[in-house]
Amino acid sequence: YIQPSFYEGFGLPVLEALSCGCPVVCSNTSSLSEVGGDAVFYFDPNDADDMAKKINNVLNFDDSIYQRVVQKGLEQVKKFSWVKSAKETLKIYEKILQP
Repeated sequence: YIQPSFYEGFGLPVLEALSCGCPVVCSNTSSLSEVGGDAVFYFDPNDADDMAKKINNVLNFDDSIYQRVVQKGLEQVKKFSWVKSAKETLKIYEKILQP
């Protein structure tokens, strides 16, 4: 999966791709590095050569590297959940509403 984005609010498509066992190559901007961690390959979205190089590297992985990348992505996804997101959002609402 490739996400050549200049700005992202969160980066759900990156998590979706990782959860499907798909290697991800994306911009090194905004929240994408927080979402992808070290399971994603990053490029400067203003540098087409950098983008092409990173994409080419991923396309040429041998099977053992590919499997390690997929496993790392599946581990990264475990750091995020809708339940965790809801609980953290609720904490913020409770804090705001306290007199």
